Amino acid sequence: QTRLAESGGGSVQPEGSLRLSCVVSGYRYPFDRHCIAWFRQDLGKEREVVAAIYRGTGTPSYTDSVKGRFTISPDEAWRTVYLQMNSLKVEDTAIYYCALLYGSMCSLSGSDFPVWGQGTQVTVSS
Repeated sequence: QTRLAESGGGSVQPEGSLRLSCVVSGYRYPFDRHCIAWFRQDLGKEREVVAAIYRGTGTPSYTDSVKGRFTISPDEAWRTVYLQMNSLKVEDTAIYYCALLYGSMCSLSGSDFPVWGQGTQVTVSS
């Protein structure tokens, strides 16, 4: 059974940085056929995709509000996928989740992802 575990959240001031980690364990699908995405959800708001990356191509996708500030990247073995977050803003405050989608394509819709981590809180405030 595939499991995801996020870590790295915390409290920072605006313009600060954090690096989130998503550790993948128990994965048995063909090694190059999955997509990892980071989503976030704040209280009273809808869940939104932040970034996604497909192992087959390594091509990342980002939501417009984080382009140029966030970077999604895997380690060499794709056992950990990172989300480097720079120039953080108050509006980035949320619980951040990583999710995994099996198959030959990526998705930006949370409903397509069957495997989720427990989430890690990111709070940006002065």
